[in-house]
Amino acid sequence: MRNKILNIRIIEFFVFVVIWMAVFSIPFFNQRFGNTINWGKVFGEWISMFSFLLIFVLNTLWLVPKFLFQKKYRSYVGITLIAILLVIGATILIKMYIIPPQPLVMPPMNLGPGMPPMELGPGMPPPMGYNPVTAPASKSLFMIFVDNLLLSILVVGAGTAFKLVSQWLNEESKRKDLEKEQLKTELALLRHQVSPHFFMNTLNNIHALIDINAEDAKNTIIQLSVMMRYLLYDTAHGQTTLKKEIAFIESYITLMKLRFPENVTITLEVPEDIRDIEIPPMLFISFLENSFKHGVSYQAESFVLFKIAQNGNKLNCSIRNSKFKSKEKDEKSYSGIGLTNIKKSLELLFKNDYILNIRESEKEYEVHLTIPVYENKMHSN
Repeated sequence: MRNKILNIRIIEFFVFVVIWMAVFSIPFFNQRFGNTINWGKVFGEWISMFSFLLIFVLNTLWLVPKFLFQKKYRSYVGITLIAILLVIGATILIKMYIIPPQPLVMPPMNLGPGMPPMELGPGMPPPMGYNPVTAPASKSLFMIFVDNLLLSILVVGAGTAFKLVSQWLNEESKRKDLEKEQLKTELALLRHQVSPHFFMNTLNNIHALIDINAEDAKNTIIQLSVMMRYLLYDTAHGQTTLKKEIAFIESYITLMKLRFPENVTITLEVPEDIRDIEIPPMLFISFLENSFKHGVSYQAESFVLFKIAQNGNKLNCSIRNSKFKSKEKDEKSYSGIGLTNIKKSLELLFKNDYILNIRESEKEYEVHLTIPVYENKMHSN
């Protein structure tokens, strides 16, 4: 966040320098007639511009952050007006008593085709019939003050607007960083809700397996430890690889196969060549848990099908299972905490860049999920 704030300030400083360099170059071009530059006029205008620059810097670097952003509006207006009056007064006195009046420099006279232009020096009367650009009538002290006051107000307004835009960009950057941190926190909480739920179900599977085959139960505990290592470490950064996620699902399905009888058909279809792509962890396990929880019967023929495939930069996951009538309270909790959380996770992770279709019939329940995927950056070195 500090680097972003520093970058905004560097850009702000660069824009200030470029704009004021352009402004200070204007008198140089305005007071240039042919090869002659009225440097006295240039310096006089530079003094006025320096006063505007001083007001601009004072306003943007001190008055706006110190008073306006702190909602001290009366103090801001009052101190700004006092600063403008002091700077304008000092500028007028400097121009009146330090810089002497500058003679009029007339533009060169065009004498006709083939003749070089005739330079007219200061004080030199123009030839008869020549209508030079004459000096404007001298302004009163009051009008000079009013002109400088209006320009100073415009400078203050421009500086304040620029500072407000800069502050808005800064706050917007902070807000986005906070949203990202909040997203990470919410996803971590969602994963922590899923993991104990999955862990409890798996322990129940092992408990049932101990009475059937103690050796298989030991191997299952080893496999479970590998899975828990994945949950605790490989998913900690909020990203994992498709290969690791599929390995986790394969282990989970292997555990479930040990529990159910032969009349339950469990099918896993995954690509033979799994590309090295990144995905958020624990996206599919909630759907899979619900498939086993609500789609498997010990008495009747039942099935669970898990299929995953990649199509370009999209990852398609399909989970289909048999469905059996259950008690009313089970029907109400059919989606379960896992499915509710996975829907919220999808919204947090992908916003609108995902497709989730759930189809339910009398005998089947089917979920289709499509998410965007990217090449893995975690192991690109």
